[in-house]
Amino acid sequence: MAETAADAADTEETGRADARRAARAERRAARLAREIGSFAKEHGGAEGQLAYIGQAGARIVLVGADGAWGDLVAPTYAVAESAAHKSGITMHEEFDGEFAARVRTGPYEWSRMAGIQVGGPSNDR
Repeated sequence: MAETAADAADTEETGRADARRAARAERRAARLAREIGSFAKEHGGAEGQLAYIGQAGARIVLVGADGAWGDLVAPTYAVAESAAHKSGITMHEEFDGEFAARVRTGPYEWSRMAGIQVGGPSNDR
């Protein structure tokens, strides 16, 4: 009978831990959704795409109606999906040519890209 009581206590603790994790994930998704909404408001609307980035979680790439772009990282793909759904923006399955063509880059992005290439300016300036 002692094992049964111990098992019940373990099950109850596991349930509480699962509930805490779910509540934390929900808060993270809500916070990300607010950030997505702020981006969309600032840029005349937005669309997005989710990308799994391994143990780091998932990247939410945003493209504003004005061509501005940004990204957010969620701890899990499920949190990223929830945030995207809560934000109400249109999501794309892939970052394909038509969607990517909406992105407008400026001097900062071009200088960063050139610094990554062989012979480009150094990134430590």
